[in-house]
Amino acid sequence: MPGRVEGKVAFITGAARGQGRSHAVRLAEEGADIIAVDICKQIDTVPIPMSTPEDLDETVEQVKALGRRIIATQADVRDYDALKAAVDDGVSRLGRLDIVVANAGLAASGDPVQDLDAKPWQDSVDVNLTGVWHTAKASVPHIIEGGRGGSIVLTSSVGGLKAHPFIANYVATKHGVVGLMRTMAVELAQHNIRVNSVHPTQVNTPMLMNEMTYRMFRPDLENPTQEDMAPISQMMNMLPVPWVESVDVSNAVLFLTSDEGRYITGVTLPIDAGSLLK
Repeated sequence: MPGRVEGKVAFITGAARGQGRSHAVRLAEEGADIIAVDICKQIDTVPIPMSTPEDLDETVEQVKALGRRIIATQADVRDYDALKAAVDDGVSRLGRLDIVVANAGLAASGDPVQDLDAKPWQDSVDVNLTGVWHTAKASVPHIIEGGRGGSIVLTSSVGGLKAHPFIANYVATKHGVVGLMRTMAVELAQHNIRVNSVHPTQVNTPMLMNEMTYRMFRPDLENPTQEDMAPISQMMNMLPVPWVESVDVSNAVLFLTSDEGRYITGVTLPIDAGSLLK
């Protein structure tokens, strides 16, 4: 039985690990070939370890193991020229572009607005918002040129639809993603290109599972663990789970990018275990 995105090509940013890798693997499982990019190095204002070249290599191996093609490039979404070169190369080698998942993003540490330094603010804007625009700018012409329509999914967050204290840089950029998504949905509808955003609650990825986050959730403990964080994280959701898995978000991305979502555009889709009800 054909896959739900059989024969299509998907461009995914932040594909070395976490949600990005999951999206690449899930779409490949359903028949897509992949153009993958990730920075694969540390940004100095990010307080948790970021992806490595070895992480991106692992994504490549997992996609190839499914019998799909993948073109992977180390590129920074802040660098438009490098991003465009990666997309152009991928399209030239794979022959088309149908799906874009603008997933790359940065975590934020817990500082009130008045104490937030300018550099982490700017890095968040440059990656979480400008990087998403760069991704669209580099890829949309290829989808239009293909003349077959397509689907674009922007990764936002529950923090793109509600407030969270002490991460103003993250929340502001994720709200900005929603405005970009809605504008693109209007502009690109004439080309039969659909644009939506996904809004996960906490997700079981390295961005969440790290010492900094444990301390943000449990400042009362000297050396908090994942197990210590879980009850507090669960309080943010209505369903009795502390977080969702990457594949839960990937399944939503697959739905939006497949023909099952062919008339869905301009939608903010939560994968939030009911977090937005609180």
